Amino acid sequence: MPITNAMVLAAGLGTRLRPITDTMPKPLVPIAGRPMIDYVLDLLEGAGVETAVVNVHHFADRMEAHLASRSRPKILFSDERTGLMNSGGGLVKGLRLLEEGPVLVMNADLFWVGEKRESPSNLERLAAFFDPKIMDMALLCVRNEDTTGHNGKLDFSLGPDGWLSRYRDGMDNPVVYAGAIALDSRLFADAPQDAFNLNLYFDRAIAAGRLHGILLDGQWVTVGTPEAVDAAEAVVRRAGGR
Repeated sequence: MPITNAMVLAAGLGTRLRPITDTMPKPLVPIAGRPMIDYVLDLLEGAGVETAVVNVHHFADRMEAHLASRSRPKILFSDERTGLMNSGGGLVKGLRLLEEGPVLVMNADLFWVGEKRESPSNLERLAAFFDPKIMDMALLCVRNEDTTGHNGKLDFSLGPDGWLSRYRDGMDNPVVYAGAIALDSRLFADAPQDAFNLNLYFDRAIAAGRLHGILLDGQWVTVGTPEAVDAAEAVVRRAGGR
């Protein structure tokens, strides 16, 4: 069964992308003629998502105006104009707008191209892989060699059974967190109501043996600095936008 609800984390300031983000929110920065968040929402729509919550803060009015005409997925806004909630707090606040249950979570400024057309998409595979009986969260991960614009930091070691642990020098199968999660919103029943970092829940899940992951198919793109825009656009054009 597809996961039909999603949360898109889009409220960050994008400080490393200045001066571009002095005049627009980072998710609206165009890559090959399209805002980054449009790539993200297209990936979610293609995976069967029907409703997506998007949190807004930096140039919130522009974000809302840009997404107003989008019909699929249906967009709901989680307003953080009065104060940023960090990744965890923003997620928990946004999830209150959705029914309890499975949800896909994506960062608004990270996406990928080059998936195999004849195979299930990365998000479809992630949704199918997620098993709340044995997992708190399932993360989409990517090999460093399949990234564009990344700084080389390695986040996790991916075990043969899909189990994730924090990467330390010398560990096997190092991977980068690709900015997409499958989880059940009831995981946050006892979550803090103020700002907190989602890494808190990553580490809890690792300690309990309940953080799992799969590898991304395609080329992962991140645009953290103005200098990364050209490389991202080259990858997108080479892949024909998919």
